[in-house]
Amino acid sequence: MNGSPLAPYAACPTCSKGRNHSESAPGYRTEYQRDRDRIVHSAAFRRLEYKTQVFVNHEGDLYRTRLTHSIEVAQIGRSIARALKLNEDLVEAIALAHDLGHTPFGHAGQEALNQCMADYGGFEHNLQSLRVVDELEERYAEFSGLNLTYETREGILKHCSKENAKFLGDIGLRFLNNEQASLEAQLTNLADAITYNNHDVDDGLRAGLITIEQLNEVSFFSEQYSVVKNSYPDLPKRRTIHETVRRMINRQVTDLITTSTALINKASPKTIDDIRTHNNSLIKFSDAIAQQHRALKQFLHQHLYQHHKVYRETIKSQQIISALFQAFMNHPRLLPQEHYNMLNKTQKHLGETGRARTIADYIAGMTDRYAITEYNKLFP
Repeated sequence: MNGSPLAPYAACPTCSKGRNHSESAPGYRTEYQRDRDRIVHSAAFRRLEYKTQVFVNHEGDLYRTRLTHSIEVAQIGRSIARALKLNEDLVEAIALAHDLGHTPFGHAGQEALNQCMADYGGFEHNLQSLRVVDELEERYAEFSGLNLTYETREGILKHCSKENAKFLGDIGLRFLNNEQASLEAQLTNLADAITYNNHDVDDGLRAGLITIEQLNEVSFFSEQYSVVKNSYPDLPKRRTIHETVRRMINRQVTDLITTSTALINKASPKTIDDIRTHNNSLIKFSDAIAQQHRALKQFLHQHLYQHHKVYRETIKSQQIISALFQAFMNHPRLLPQEHYNMLNKTQKHLGETGRARTIADYIAGMTDRYAITEYNKLFP
């Protein structure tokens, strides 16, 4: 737990909305610490080590993966939570679990699997992350999934259409009722965005796909880069980049804390219920930083994610996902026995949709290299 007292509107582990399956309280941990520990010990969490962030896992040892990204989100999230007197353990649990449902090959894999699932309800990684912790992890004798608290599950599901929310029980109600998530969930969502953008700058420069000259056209980068160059003119290029990215992160984190503190003070919430029923999110950037954040995101989309070398990998990745999906749909016996048995069970209840969802679960759980290996086995 936090070293300082929590704010009265912070998520309190002893006041949690509970778990889907009732359990006795942990003896030496809080409920949110128990959630975090279950996530860290899950198979889905371990697989994040070999799942793409931007660069396919085997391209280099120093590029970020889904695992290192999740750890970095947790670190930034905890720092912000401590400053705002929110629950650090809950923020950490949400951060470590938020990408558990991601496919191999990053967003390219998600887009391909969503297209494959177009006639069967689609595929969305936030929903899949919730599905992983609610159903797919098999570790405990008394229940499927990890049986996490409502507050952690709420934070994992950042976005959800009202159509999908209808089928999610308690966790979908806030989307149907237009309610806000806890401040811890709101905070982790923006910690994710800070981490994603700034560290993709670092990886993109390391890979040589974007240049400092290009980035200097983005004011948010150029402002911090100029300060570093003026202060340390003889600093080696690699350290200059690290120092610039560090300052970019610090600028956003500081702005987020300052802006959010002012918004919270103005709203004067007394309990977490006041947070949920408030008209808007209370964790925000200032307008100026939000604009710079968007400009950096647009730059990365145009110059990094659409770079021809990344795009080539995107196309190859999508072909792998699509080919595997069609092969398993047409020939289910190609699946490992455990997944074939599950397919037969779900197909009895849900028909063709059940078959497709089981195959999507299997593919989404693959690492990059496992997907490539399976593809090469089936399509030599």
